[in-house]
Amino acid sequence: MKIGLVAGEASGDLLGAGLIRALRERTANVSFEGVAGPAMVDAGCEQWEPSESLAVMGLVEPLAHIPRLLRLRKELVRRWKASPPDVFIGIDAPDFNLGLEKKLRKDGIKTVHYVSPSVWAWRPGRIEKVKEAADTVLCILPFEKRLYDERGVKAVFVGHPKASSLPPAGDSSLARQKLGVDAGEVVAILPGSRSGEVARLGSIFAQAAKLLATTRPGIRFITPVATPALRSMIEEQLHDAGIADSFLLLDGNAETAMMAADIVLLASGTAALESALLGRPTVAAYRVARTTAAILRAFRLLNLSHYTLPNLMTESPLVPEFMQEDAQPSAIAAAVAGILDNPERRRLISDEFAKLRQELALDADQRAAESVFALAQQ
Repeated sequence: MKIGLVAGEASGDLLGAGLIRALRERTANVSFEGVAGPAMVDAGCEQWEPSESLAVMGLVEPLAHIPRLLRLRKELVRRWKASPPDVFIGIDAPDFNLGLEKKLRKDGIKTVHYVSPSVWAWRPGRIEKVKEAADTVLCILPFEKRLYDERGVKAVFVGHPKASSLPPAGDSSLARQKLGVDAGEVVAILPGSRSGEVARLGSIFAQAAKLLATTRPGIRFITPVATPALRSMIEEQLHDAGIADSFLLLDGNAETAMMAADIVLLASGTAALESALLGRPTVAAYRVARTTAAILRAFRLLNLSHYTLPNLMTESPLVPEFMQEDAQPSAIAAAVAGILDNPERRRLISDEFAKLRQELALDADQRAAESVFALAQQ
């Protein structure tokens, strides 16, 4: 059996790696090829192109990359039509993968889209595009399956792999010991994994940290640097804010950084769900390019009252959110301080996040592999 895959960015790479390992447990006679990151390569996928090639986002920002991405998609279609896989799996990256899936499916190749696009947030009409592109959609959030069922799209709720694989949410002492941090209050700060995110949020987070440090002597901050290319930018932002001495920078290792923290301040995205699954109170912020923000507002493309994933899955919002112009150092610092000063609130948040983790801990790798294997055998 041959499986074609295209994974976008680091989160898709991890999903792909888990799926590859689960499929290998079912049959030794299987090969994998396509657009893959290092985790997928380690799991046994032949890499035609690195996942970072698809790491573009926004409405305006990707325009410069369109010719290159179209050439890549055309080449993938050519190769897989010449030597078809038993199943093609597009992991996240919907703007790239749905078009690719549609072309392959028209040629008789079975297709899976892993991780639903955020149709519940914006561009709900994409459900029809998904219907044309994918034989099966693998959903990681519980409310997504219903949306597809209502439109006659085969969808399977597999849960979230991190809910099963992350260590138990516990106290921070072991993680702090591992990192050599002995401060009383610790804040993990994650400004993002892309250069654009760090450029827009890094200085804001650094200034918020400076405000916290002026009123909370001894507070420490930990930032896991997502990629080596981002380190110099983050170091410069911390130096400019005059707060570098209060920071511990790690090479990756976001999981340990979050476990060591009393609270996590981060760029809204998949990290917010991981923080919640670790039971850590979280504050989120995000900024997109001004042109992108203007387009979203002008055409009313967003259909959300809340933006972070945990807030979409709990009865009441537990993660303070600061989006676009609201992402100001003083407001962010006040939100972090307010949670640090309220142990009862922190316990309540952790308890609710524990319930969320239980709902998502369905052994997603195995459930996803089961769906892919069943489709391949049809």
